Amino acid sequence: MVDLYLLLIFMIIGAVIAVEVEDLLSAVVCVGTVGLALSMIFLILKAPDLAITQIVVEILCLIILIRATLKKDLPFSTSGRWLLNTGITVGFIGIFLYVASQALKELPAFGHPLMKVSETYLTDAVKQTGATNIVASIILDYRAYDTLGEATVLFTAVIGILAVVRRIGRKKQGEIIKEEDE
Repeated sequence: MVDLYLLLIFMIIGAVIAVEVEDLLSAVVCVGTVGLALSMIFLILKAPDLAITQIVVEILCLIILIRATLKKDLPFSTSGRWLLNTGITVGFIGIFLYVASQALKELPAFGHPLMKVSETYLTDAVKQTGATNIVASIILDYRAYDTLGEATVLFTAVIGILAVVRRIGRKKQGEIIKEEDE
């Protein structure tokens, strides 16, 4: 329970920083950390399907927001920071690989389910649903509303992305569009 409170505090701090910071790129990164913490909360609460949906939507939104921010706000400099940037990148990759290796060690062995619900699915799915494909019976019979909700979230995210990325109006024949107008 303490880990949930720590993640909630982290999300609140990230949201406050995103609102208060003047640099747009920093604000976008802070919003991304809030979404990442939310997906970690979903994992802690044993909702991996929601965590996957959250992380997919978060990554798509971050890509769009960073693309929009880089055109408007970023004072880009390549001199003097190469060593620092490389060190931070290598450190982040090292920490990520360490955490991933520790998380993979905690997974149960193949064929030994972690939750008892999966045993019920495997033993009773064919008898209860009449479907020969157990995966399809779980997705469409046992978890139909959940699957519908996930599909709705992904569809809404795609529509939102298309609304943000699309060009305003149509180009007339022979008209040249400047890069700033895209």
